[in-house]
Amino acid sequence: MKNGKLQVAIVGCGGIANQKHLPSLKSQADKCEMVAFCDIIPERAQKAAQEYGTPDAKVYTDYHDVMKDPAIDVVHVLTPNVAHCPITVAAFDAGKHVMCEKPMAATTEDAQLMMDAWKRSGKKFTIGYQNRFRNDTQMLHEACQAGDLGDIYFAKAHAIRRRAVPTWGVFPDKSKQGGGPLIDIGTHALDITLWMMNNYEVESVTGSVFEKLGHLPEATQGNMFGPWDPDKYEVEDSAFGFIKMKNGATIFLEAAWAINMKESREAACTLCGTKSGAEIIGGMSKAEGEYDLVFNKTSHGRLTEETLSAGGSIAFFEGGGSGRPEVIECNQWLNAILNDTEPLVKPEQAFTVTKILDNIYRSAREGREIKF
Repeated sequence: MKNGKLQVAIVGCGGIANQKHLPSLKSQADKCEMVAFCDIIPERAQKAAQEYGTPDAKVYTDYHDVMKDPAIDVVHVLTPNVAHCPITVAAFDAGKHVMCEKPMAATTEDAQLMMDAWKRSGKKFTIGYQNRFRNDTQMLHEACQAGDLGDIYFAKAHAIRRRAVPTWGVFPDKSKQGGGPLIDIGTHALDITLWMMNNYEVESVTGSVFEKLGHLPEATQGNMFGPWDPDKYEVEDSAFGFIKMKNGATIFLEAAWAINMKESREAACTLCGTKSGAEIIGGMSKAEGEYDLVFNKTSHGRLTEETLSAGGSIAFFEGGGSGRPEVIECNQWLNAILNDTEPLVKPEQAFTVTKILDNIYRSAREGREIKF
């Protein structure tokens, strides 16, 4: 630390850095300062350093050089998915705290290496699941913790976009991302669903993965981010998982960047309990004015619904505001380091998410149920 502030290094200065992490860290100027920026494209690192760094911020193109600086306390790993593991392991081996963007890794094996390095280091570790910090997810989690739903035995994790294939960066590049919508947005839906259920004991996974629309030129019409290039589309366009927990509870996970389905529901979940049910309507795909959270139960012999406008379900990062999920996430992460407390998103939980996603892909490839 310097002047009572955590010294933060940014590895990966692309979209997620500029949309989420850099504005959020800037809003916590009383707790941290950004002193190093690393990217394989030097111009990106230089631009980020000029806009967000200290006057003497350093610029790197090799993350190994970042780790050699003993003054750096915290590393934010904001690269494509397949690079999460080596950078995170190097950071822990150098004695740094690590915030890694979701998902933890592209494979279970990489995630395990990250977990091992974290445990050796004694440092703090968290994964960027900012959707836990939305108002609607916080309200629903409080209800689940209080036992309002009873025993939650069935759930759906929703990550459906009708046509919203990301056309920037390396999203359609399987060699860098490890997959498509399942690993990109399905990871958020699964994270909040498991968190609501407080159940991370998996029995088995069965998956189906489809590459039906990604290579069709006509399917690119109407895409939110403009047409993608079908010839360079290397990942699935939709995927589905059937997850059975050791206590018999079941989760159905749906994820798509492009699918012929009318309703979009992203970073949302449906929960069915013995006392009542609940669902987040829309989640990150919520249109302006729609409600976020609905509880359903029986009362006085009647079926009833309680609809709450929780707010905080924002479709895309808009930076800065203190009430925004990514800013709250950043604040609690830095406080966890400064106060030696646990971050809300625990590494063990994020590891389970990665293991499930990895085995949905594996189940689809091998055409069988995967036992944990």
